[in-house]
Amino acid sequence: MHVDDLLQQTSLDLNLLWGAGSALTREISGVTATDLEDPTRFLRVGEIVLSGLVWWSPEEGRAKADRFVAALATAGAAALLAGEETHGAIPDALVDACRAHGIPLVAVPPHTNFRAIIDAVYLRQWGDLSRRPSGHHALPENVRIELSHLLEAGADAATLLDRALAHLGSPACHLLTATGRTIARTPSAPPLSPPEAIRRLTRPAGISLRIETDASAYDSWHLYLHDPDEAPPRLLHEIADVLAQRQERVLREEAEAQERAGRLLALLAAPGAAESSAPEPSVLRAALRACGLPEEGAYQVLAVATGTTRARHVSALPALNEALRHVPGAPPYAAGVPADGVAVAVVHTEGVELGDVWPLLSARTPRVPLHGGLSDLVDAADHLPRGLTQAHYALTAARTASPRRGHLVGPDGMTTLTALLAGVPDSVRTAFAAKTLGPLTDDGDAVPRTLLHTLETYLAHNGSWARTAEALHLHVNTVHYRIQRIEALTGRDLSRLDHKLDLYAALSCR
Repeated sequence: MHVDDLLQQTSLDLNLLWGAGSALTREISGVTATDLEDPTRFLRVGEIVLSGLVWWSPEEGRAKADRFVAALATAGAAALLAGEETHGAIPDALVDACRAHGIPLVAVPPHTNFRAIIDAVYLRQWGDLSRRPSGHHALPENVRIELSHLLEAGADAATLLDRALAHLGSPACHLLTATGRTIARTPSAPPLSPPEAIRRLTRPAGISLRIETDASAYDSWHLYLHDPDEAPPRLLHEIADVLAQRQERVLREEAEAQERAGRLLALLAAPGAAESSAPEPSVLRAALRACGLPEEGAYQVLAVATGTTRARHVSALPALNEALRHVPGAPPYAAGVPADGVAVAVVHTEGVELGDVWPLLSARTPRVPLHGGLSDLVDAADHLPRGLTQAHYALTAARTASPRRGHLVGPDGMTTLTALLAGVPDSVRTAFAAKTLGPLTDDGDAVPRTLLHTLETYLAHNGSWARTAEALHLHVNTVHYRIQRIEALTGRDLSRLDHKLDLYAALSCR
């Protein structure tokens, strides 16, 4: 299949913006959908690239567009198919970059689903399968009937995958999430770690099909067959459709569970709950039971949110759900979004470890920072309000420590003064720094700036006059003079530990 063949499919309503001659007759080897700024390592020669252009913004102009298209050219991409929905139209900077690097550029209108393009490519590559004998190239009728009955009975994805491929001898096949978590696998399929699963999806040696629903990037499922010769592609598409119905049921069940969790979280977040150990024990126990959580034992609270104002329309709840499903042993939990776009989960556990999972989650939406805060273990249900407060505080610390990159702060990350201060709201930090440092915060005058730098150096060298003088290339007497001026302007005595801590905290809050 060629790029020009794709343009001839009127149902897709594609619009060629640049490309001519031999550029349009390049053989298409596959499809990659990406919004990474540099997708080079995920591309193979001859692939067309689908992109929603989330990575580009008007203020970044031609430079970023040029880097992206240069990466496609380096990888040998056949064409770029760019979605119009994000920016309303394809940026001129991208058209110019494609022309400069010889990459055909095709506009994809908002009403054309990327899945339709992927299907068009792979179905054309595999031939017109509908004309071949259905008994060899699609699910047998008895298998379709069995899968339909299993769906009605609420069978899980593992059962559906196993029964769908049993008549072929159960070839090695995985059902994976976008973060590499294995939802189900056939008996002959080897266990895959999440990083290895992601590698298989991005550079498949077999066949990988994304199961399209209205789910988020964290909810998407992928069907991965290790050996492409062990099952006809048409059959895989039919299996994917069955699994999509199962996924939609899962999403509906999650929505119902979210409502129940919302009632529990509202109890924990009630004014004064953390201080007075409210709510009423009987009410709290009923709310826990409604969410399927035990009434006794240890808990942890996890708060998750996107990290920038620009990105807060992106729900953090799917990311939170996916994070907890990676936890070994699948501890029971209740998750919802009680307020301010912050997703919160109450987990019944002896300890949650998410350090290895967080990078996998953050990689799914590189332009939308994902932050998390995890409380200490809570030894009883009536102490959960305090756990919720601690999780929110740790979340604030994560946002402050790394506003533009995804970050997770757990109980072990709240053991320093810097981490403690990072959880203080910005308005309080700013007011404290201005009040404590006083005239030293006057950025319009060179003298306060010099004194502020001297103070930072002095504290960094543990109050050593000699090492401060050496670091600043000054005479020790000059350092003495400057410290005296700092003491006079701030009203602090730097020979006292508590005053040193005041000034150190103020510097950390700037």
